[in-house]
Amino acid sequence: MRSTPRMRIGALVLRHYYLFRGSWPRILEMAYWPTINMLVWGLTSQFLAGNSNWVAQASGVFIGAVLLWDVLFRGNLGVALAFLEEMWSRNLGQLFVSPLRPIELVAAMLIMSLLRTTVGILPAALLAIPMFDFSIFKLGWPLLAFYANLLFFGAVMGLAVSSLVLRFGLGAESLAWVLIFALAPISCIYYPVSVLPVWLQPVSWALPSTHVFEGLRIAMLEGRFDQGHFLSALGLNALYAVAAASLFLFVFQVARKKGLLLNVGE
Repeated sequence: MRSTPRMRIGALVLRHYYLFRGSWPRILEMAYWPTINMLVWGLTSQFLAGNSNWVAQASGVFIGAVLLWDVLFRGNLGVALAFLEEMWSRNLGQLFVSPLRPIELVAAMLIMSLLRTTVGILPAALLAIPMFDFSIFKLGWPLLAFYANLLFFGAVMGLAVSSLVLRFGLGAESLAWVLIFALAPISCIYYPVSVLPVWLQPVSWALPSTHVFEGLRIAMLEGRFDQGHFLSALGLNALYAVAAASLFLFVFQVARKKGLLLNVGE
C-alpha cells in the first residue's frame, strides 16, 4: 500500500499523541508555564493597580528584581546542569571508582554554580547601566548579601533536583527548570507578600528568596538595609542546605548499593 502525505503526517501526529497520552508530566508541563506566568503577572497587576504612586519608582526596582531572580534561577541551573552533564555523558560510575567522595562532588557543583551565575549575570547588569541608567551596583554591600543568599538558595534547590534525578532517572530532568519557577509567584519578586492571599503568606515567608526580595524593595525605596530579612534568609538557607545535602547523600548511597550509578544516562 502506497502512503500519502496525509497518512504520513497523520502517523507522526498519532505517534506524538501516544507519547502525551502515556506521560502525565508532558501534559502537566503544557499547562505549567501559562499558569505560572498568569500567577506572577496577575499578582503584579493586582499590586500595581492599588499603588499608583509606587509605579513611578518601580522601574529600577523591577530591573533589580529581574537581575536577582536570575541569580536564583542560574544558581539552581549551575548545580543541576553540572550534575546532569555527568549523567548525560554516563560519567558518574567512572567518577566514583576514583577517590572522589560525594561531598567533594557537591562542593565542585557549588563552585560551578557560582561561576556560571556570575558569568551569566554580569553582562546583563552592566548593560542595564547605559540602556536604562540603572546600576544595581549602587546598592553597595547589601547587594552582596542579596546575591549570596539567592545564589546559595538556588544551589540548594539544584542539589535537591539532582537528588530526584539520581533517584528517578533522566525522566525527572525537566525538574531542573520547572521546580524553581514554581517558587516565582510565592517568592514575591515584583510585589510585597501582603498581595498574596492570607493563607499563602506563611508559605512565602518560609522561603529565603521572599526575604531577599522584600529586603531589596526596602533597600531601593527606603534606602536602608533590613537585617531582619537578611538573617531570616540566612537561617532558612542553612536549614534547607542541611536538608538538601542529607537528601543527596542518602539517595547517593541508595543508588550506589543498587548499582544505579552505572546505569544512568541517555
